[in-house]
Amino acid sequence: MASSITSKPFLGATKPNSSLSPDLQRLSFSSLRISIKPRTHKKLQIQAAGSTFGNYFRVTTFGESHGGGVGCIVDGCPPRIPLSEADLQGDLDRRRPGQSRITTPRKETDTCRIYSGVSEGVTTGTPIHVLVPNTDQRGHDYKEMSIAYRPSHADATYDMKYGVRAVQGGGRSSARETIGRVASGAIAKKILKLFSGTEVLAYVSQVHQVVLPDGSVDHDTVTLDQIESNIVRCPNPDYAEKMIAAIDAVRTRGNSIGGVVTCIVRNAPRGLGSPVFDKLEAELAKAVMSLPATKGFEFGSGFAGTFLTGSEHNDEFYTDEHGRIRTRTNRSGGIQGGISNGEIINMRVAFKPTATIGKKQHTVTREKQEIELLARGRHDPCVVPRAVPMVEAMVALVLVDQLMAQYAQCNLFPINSELQEPLNLEPANL
Repeated sequence: MASSITSKPFLGATKPNSSLSPDLQRLSFSSLRISIKPRTHKKLQIQAAGSTFGNYFRVTTFGESHGGGVGCIVDGCPPRIPLSEADLQGDLDRRRPGQSRITTPRKETDTCRIYSGVSEGVTTGTPIHVLVPNTDQRGHDYKEMSIAYRPSHADATYDMKYGVRAVQGGGRSSARETIGRVASGAIAKKILKLFSGTEVLAYVSQVHQVVLPDGSVDHDTVTLDQIESNIVRCPNPDYAEKMIAAIDAVRTRGNSIGGVVTCIVRNAPRGLGSPVFDKLEAELAKAVMSLPATKGFEFGSGFAGTFLTGSEHNDEFYTDEHGRIRTRTNRSGGIQGGISNGEIINMRVAFKPTATIGKKQHTVTREKQEIELLARGRHDPCVVPRAVPMVEAMVALVLVDQLMAQYAQCNLFPINSELQEPLNLEPANL
């Protein structure tokens, strides 16, 4: 808002000064107005949209559960990278609903189309537009939610924030929003693989009270095929059967359970992340905790590390047969001081039980009347099997963004070869 300051005449200043020019003499100090327009500094401006992620590899997701479609815009993708819809479709198929009896029965093919940013099979460096149409909407299933709030869902808080919301399917709070994340994450994973041989893999390590024992999965050798060998995405076949049985048990009762997704990163370049506020594990935590239904994050030794002494917890260094500095243990989780050290990055993400269940629950209406609500719609009895590619996507988006930042700051000029390694060191040379 512009403000004005009006000056009052000074005492005794009733006659113009004869030494002043005629133009200045005609100036009436009593009517002088100074308009001041405040200048807004960019540092004080708040970007509150909340649908864009990343600094250099920037992803904006769009769309709602029961709208025409969902997708993303990827800005900052390097040019000349081979890319097609098939590169994205594999991860979208792992995320899509209706893929097994332990996921939501909503039937969507989630077939993606790339509308810009790719020409003759390679990226052009311009924004990449990816769209996935919605084809199996059932808006009438959400009639009750137009007047009442589902417990532990985003219905009430969206009303509190915006004063209006998309009732059908939960709008932007629906897990269908993650389609844009998974599509863009597939691009990020391809860049990481091509540039530095970096591999991002996630798997289910806990469903309710079925917990995969520590050390039962070899993070050096576990493969995508092992993870995808069963519908729950646990690479241990015996525990996979127990997890599936646990989900089946609550599914038939109209209830839900939660679980944990473990994610690892192999061949991550050293030097990713920054000290203080932009530590790599902090960026990863924000990324995965922005996913729907997330409730906890552990990195490296996590909370279990609090039971150890310093001598038990420290990762001692040694020099391997290739002359590279390594650590004998990896309780740091591949990151020290907020910067990747070249060891396997590992983290665990906790997901709550699905909020929408097939049981009557106490709630209130928009008019603040207490009622009982039986929520309808199609929902996962446990979200973790489909959350696996979502976690991979967010981790990959963080890493490719940090890779670009590291290249721009620390690799523009020749590196200190005595202390640093090229970012694109081939896996065969590791």
